[in-house]
Amino acid sequence: MFGGRILGCVHGSAGFARSRERVAEICERDVSSLTLRQQVLAEIRRVVGFDTHVFVLTDPETSVGVSPLADVPPAMLPELPTLIRLKYLTDVNRWTAMTEPVATLRDPARSLVWRELLDAHGIADVVSCVFRDRFGCWGFLDLWRTGGVFSEPETLYLRGIAGAVTAGLRRAQARTFVAGSSGPAVGPVVLLLSDGLRVLGQTPQTREYLRVLVPPAQGSAPIPASAYNVAAQLLAVEAGVDDNPPQARVHLADGRWLSLRAARLESAERPIAVTIEDAAPAERATLFGRAFALTAREAELLGHLRAGRDTRDVAVRMHLSEHTVQDHLKSVFAKTGTRSRRTLLAWATGT
Repeated sequence: MFGGRILGCVHGSAGFARSRERVAEICERDVSSLTLRQQVLAEIRRVVGFDTHVFVLTDPETSVGVSPLADVPPAMLPELPTLIRLKYLTDVNRWTAMTEPVATLRDPARSLVWRELLDAHGIADVVSCVFRDRFGCWGFLDLWRTGGVFSEPETLYLRGIAGAVTAGLRRAQARTFVAGSSGPAVGPVVLLLSDGLRVLGQTPQTREYLRVLVPPAQGSAPIPASAYNVAAQLLAVEAGVDDNPPQARVHLADGRWLSLRAARLESAERPIAVTIEDAAPAERATLFGRAFALTAREAELLGHLRAGRDTRDVAVRMHLSEHTVQDHLKSVFAKTGTRSRRTLLAWATGT
């Protein structure tokens, strides 16, 4: 435990500056989102003391969490569903509502998750970071500290790296589209949860996909963390905390993307049903456009190409010259690293 020791003050502004440069270099690497998060956390720890962390990727359109990377106290592991539920029901420093990329608790008692869970585990302060750009929200990070609070220099440092980390996460997601999709169609498979996110039942294949989405420790049962996040978002919508839809797209493997959705079943118990299935071509293409930073016009062009329209028809529908349509297409090719319409559409739609 760090006991509130302010490492940032020890390192000083020069140490922060060098660390920001190292983070920027990490975020330029051709690595997976998991490796990027691990390396960024290791660099942050050199200048900012923290005891535990939760680093979650999000669907850029709905901001719902997927693929969590967490290190929480062992005593808290049985309460993981409670932690996720409270995180989504807490409006203090909620990543969907933060107007700045970094925020600390300041008044912990205002935070539902702190009052009902973190305080009992000795957490004194939480610094929250959101990684958002004009193309969507790509993730959020919570750093927990016992015995002290995060200093202003530390929060300024985290604010200074937010842009680089955001771009790095978006590019890491973009790279997942390059490989071709493979394997039989998924589902939908279903997981039933209570309001406390307790597993009530599941279809036979559900456990298999949960193992791939969030690999468990050897010999352990899979933890349905991505499903917990989608279900918790449904609870947040019902409580009026947030109005984003309870659904998210998550990368499985080999260029394959899945869609998770949460809804209430019409029964006496009204459990939450989380469905997991292959992302539809339109869902995947929307995510593809965001990940590769396509402009609104470029994304519109991609939609016309998906509909099978030729350059002349696209020009008429977009009220542009055919020459301008070709210029937009060249820009899309350059951003995505593709060289033909066929390859572009294969990567974007997974077909």
